[in-house]
Amino acid sequence: MKKAHIFVMAIIAVAIAIITSTAGDASVYVSFKEARERAADGNLTKVHVVGRLPRDGQKNIMGLEYNPTLDPNYFAFTLVDTNRIAQRVVYFNPQPQDFDKSEQVVITGAMRNDVFVADKILLKCPSKYVENEVQGATASIK
Repeated sequence: MKKAHIFVMAIIAVAIAIITSTAGDASVYVSFKEARERAADGNLTKVHVVGRLPRDGQKNIMGLEYNPTLDPNYFAFTLVDTNRIAQRVVYFNPQPQDFDKSEQVVITGAMRNDVFVADKILLKCPSKYVENEVQGATASIK
């Protein structure tokens, strides 16, 4: 065999190894029901769950638990997924900035003992600009 063939085969082998190693780290989007089922089956792989924060009549988040003076690395809240299943979520880090302003939340983690333990929290915050403010702020050409 020529050296060029061996070199190409080595590159292909390295590429396959990289693809298979990263495929194991990829997580999927599921509901809380499916996350519970996976945990019951012993599957502790990380998953993504998309949801919204339940709010009361004054638009305050219900079920929020964070006391930085007591424990700054314990943040708990309730999240309602796309199937309208409410689940308690615990995040062992400080509360993310602008969490109370977020419209939608994506959490990454796994179920443990009837609680979803989140490793990451991604927030979808409302737009910075309101359409009326943008129209009033632009200059008109006459």
